[in-house]
Parts: sequence; C-alpha cells; structure tokens
Amino acid sequence: MSMFIFAAPPRKIKQHIRLHIGDYYASRRPVMISTLLGSCVAVCMFDPVARIGGMNHILLPGKADMRKFDMSARFGINAMELLINKIMNLGGERRRLIAKVFGGGRILPAISEENCMGKKNVEFVLEFMKTESFRIVSRDVGGTQSRRIYFHADTGDVFLKRGKPFSFRDIAIMERKMQERISRQILRPGDVTLFQ
Repeated sequence: MSMFIFAAPPRKIKQHIRLHIGDYYASRRPVMISTLLGSCVAVCMFDPVARIGGMNHILLPGKADMRKFDMSARFGINAMELLINKIMNLGGERRRLIAKVFGGGRILPAISEENCMGKKNVEFVLEFMKTESFRIVSRDVGGTQSRRIYFHADTGDVFLKRGKPFSFRDIAIMERKMQERISRQILRPGDVTLFQ
C-alpha cells in the first residue's frame, strides 16, 4: 500500500536586525528589527501601503554637532530625519507614515523625574511628531522598566517585552545576600594540606 505524506511548505524565517544606541534601520523586505531600551526612545515608522518600515534608537534629544560627533543618529533630530529619508528612499511616502513610540523610562530612581533623560527624550519625540504632522498610533513610554522592542518592518506590528524594574532597594538586598554568603564562606573551616 502506498502512503503519501503532504507537508506544509517551510515557513520563511525573517532576518533579525539588532539595533544599538545611535542605530537606525529601514527595509522593504520582511525583517524583524529589535532593540533594548532604558531611557532611550525608539520610533517605529511604517508606510502601510508600500509596507516599508524602519526603527531608530535615540540616546539624546536635539541635534548632533557634526564637528564633534560621528554617531549622529544618537541625537533625536538626526535619528528621525535619517530614518524618514531612508524609508522614502526605499519607496515609502512621507504623508502615509505612521509612528509607534517606545522607551523613555526612568531607570535610575535616584534621578528626579524632571532631570530624567528618558522624559526629555519622550518630550522631544512627541514634539517632533506634532511639528512634522506624523500620526502616532501607539506608544508605551515612561515608567521605570526597560523594554525590548520587536518591530516587523513589513507589517508594522510591534511586540514589547518589559524588563523587571530595578531599584536601589533591589541592589541593596542583592549586596546584603552576597555579603552574608561571603561571611559564611569565611567562617567555614578550610581544607588543611600538610607538607613534609
């Protein structure tokens, strides 16, 4: 007796692009772009008609002094313009771009809310979007947690994974446990080796 086995065609796995501080990436191919955010902000931009998307990783608000900095995309204005221009060069249209904004956390509790770089980054991005008339369709900003973002450039979907909030209290507890463990090890008698 003959047996036929029909298997589903293999699924194509998307290329995974990891962004670091000051990076940006856009693609018209199906890729997944990811980054880890603390006080930094990532903006995901997507043209839903052309299905072209991209993401940046902003460290600081404002504009880079090009005489002093070679990593211009670390700064907000540079990172936004570079990303928008890249998407347009790939065939996207500026008027159709929508945005999703993530990050800007207050990771170090010792820094006040007013002086938190995360808050300044978020304020910069929101003002930029308003001034340039880009529609923000989703955002997850502020708070005290880190975020890992996974952006699918061909669909505009974003998946977010939150990190555990980290406080000075947590650090103090970990240090105390470590100190207690070391103290116990010191008090424990060691092996004695005699030499003749």
